[in-house]
Amino acid sequence: MPLTADVAAQQVQERLRTLHRLIYDIEAERSRNEQCIESILRVEKAAESSSSAEDSSSSSQQMQLKNLYKAGLTAAEQEERVLRAALSRIYEIRAIKNERRIQARHAGNKETIGCGALMKMLLSAAQTLPLHVGRVGERAPPLCGAVPADSGHVARAGDAVAALVRVSEKEENWILAEVVSWLPAQGKYEVDDIDEEQKNRHVLSKRRVVPLPLMRADPRTDEGALFPKGAVVMALYPQTTCFYRAIVNRLPASAADPYEVLFEVCTISGIFIMICQSILKQIKKMIRRTLMDTLRPSASHRDTLLRSKRARVAPADSLAPPRLQRAPRLSPLIRYIEYTSVDLQHAT
Repeated sequence: MPLTADVAAQQVQERLRTLHRLIYDIEAERSRNEQCIESILRVEKAAESSSSAEDSSSSSQQMQLKNLYKAGLTAAEQEERVLRAALSRIYEIRAIKNERRIQARHAGNKETIGCGALMKMLLSAAQTLPLHVGRVGERAPPLCGAVPADSGHVARAGDAVAALVRVSEKEENWILAEVVSWLPAQGKYEVDDIDEEQKNRHVLSKRRVVPLPLMRADPRTDEGALFPKGAVVMALYPQTTCFYRAIVNRLPASAADPYEVLFEVCTISGIFIMICQSILKQIKKMIRRTLMDTLRPSASHRDTLLRSKRARVAPADSLAPPRLQRAPRLSPLIRYIEYTSVDLQHAT
């Protein structure tokens, strides 16, 4: 059943009202937790200052502390439940809006988005990708940060992917695309170029489509879901919708921080660029040959890239990608915030 604008608006409003109540509940639970912590600290301080000879008093304080610890754990677990409930409402609102956008696209009501607006939209989408908040001892799930998808994973309509498409008889590029549908009979994806001005729809085999992550990884809790320093990745070049080879120089320190990478296509020696850690995915060994061909573009690659709307870079005099170069020298840092990376360490 199609999700009409009125139904979608009603569903969003219902979830917003629930979210509003949950925000007040979160504040109440937080205040309760703070009171528990203050009580624990007060009793601990009293226990430290009391005389060791007062055995009965010490035993009473130990029992009081034990009860306070139990109350604190219960309060913390309740606060976690309320926080997760609020996050669920937010994810549901995002899903409703995404479903409406997909339906509008299928109906032919695509909004024309300029290059600058598209770049801002991509950056915002990368920075607001849901953050994986696991429980104690829980491992990051597939498609969280650098964790690869399961072997049988099929991307859903609307998912972002890296797609290897042919742009000429001798040249192929990795582009940012969106899944339109999965064709099970053919084992292929139907994808749209994310740059709507290209107006291209491609039907590609599964090995030419790499699903991008659905969640960000928090370096403080899921360090294993991040790319290591020195990893060879494919990253979305700033102000473009094309992926290029890069080397990870520094990892994010927090969930909101980007990676620092060095692009091989950069003409200026030692330019480091900041790339949001939100969308990361391994490229499998099965596409190694195709990938290596992509990394050796034709001599006309630079001219084609600079003429393309997709490759419009600001400022053009410093960051426009030339032909790919091997083993660039690592030197000082320039910060530049942009979008996404795809791991190639298992493909080389």
